[in-house]
Amino acid sequence: MAEIIQKDGTWVFDGDALRLTPGRDKNVGLLRRTLGELLVPLRALAGISFEQGKKSGRLRLRLRDGACPLLHATGGRLTEPHDPYQLVVEPDRYGVAEYVADEVRDALLLDQVPAGPVDAYLLPGPSIPLSVSAGDGTANFDGERVRLEWNWKTEDAKAAGGARTLPVDEITAVEWYPSAGLENGRLRFTVRGVPVKTPAKYDPNAVELWGFRKDPLMALVAAAVQARLPHPATAPESAVRPPAEAPRAVAAAPSPAPAPAPAPAPAEDGHDALLRRLRELGELRREGVLTEEEFTLAKQAVLKRM
Repeated sequence: MAEIIQKDGTWVFDGDALRLTPGRDKNVGLLRRTLGELLVPLRALAGISFEQGKKSGRLRLRLRDGACPLLHATGGRLTEPHDPYQLVVEPDRYGVAEYVADEVRDALLLDQVPAGPVDAYLLPGPSIPLSVSAGDGTANFDGERVRLEWNWKTEDAKAAGGARTLPVDEITAVEWYPSAGLENGRLRFTVRGVPVKTPAKYDPNAVELWGFRKDPLMALVAAAVQARLPHPATAPESAVRPPAEAPRAVAAAPSPAPAPAPAPAPAEDGHDALLRRLRELGELRREGVLTEEEFTLAKQAVLKRM
């Protein structure tokens, strides 16, 4: 057995699986703390690495493509504090970290575990039921249906349609994007027969995210739903390949002209967008959504861009 205990968490390898337990340190991301302990079977791993640094090192697991619904739903967009497959290692434990990495590598070689993709999830999704409030709404998931409810910050046109209930068998895809700079993030569900053309701010099948503390928890909802959708490897060929073009020698029947798309709202210049973000931050602080510390950090980030 190989074990490493750090403030960031504890990893234990027994030869068949790695048990990842998040630590209680204040720097441990909210997503990792909420997700809790993970048991990663050896056959789900493509590799492990250890990177040394001056102040700290990193143990990193590389999972086989398609093994984890969380990684598939987030598309590798989880930042370091929230990534459950990284462990911060203190300098006085570098030797232990190297030992753990060597033990896992040796086991992968002995068991001849392939590094290629898998055709079924080897890790379960997060525990359900789940309910997360962030951005302009609340996402609830009970294993059979997703319910999206809106709050006072939701765009009027979107809120006017009321809460949305989406059965899992009507959902074809789910994605989670964090906010980046002035671009807001989203949790979006693609529903069968409903093309995605609308920004998350107006999309009734999406929650818009603004870069605050609870945003990463929406990734857990995405992962729980993803775990109950058909595995990407089992998708029919027609779903992953674009239709072939018609032969040029054959004249195609004219298709009806598409309906005109709604005119986009006029874009704000950078300065106006930053001022609007500052006003939003102030409102969220007054409403108690943001703590004083969260407000200060967010405000400083905006002011730097001004």
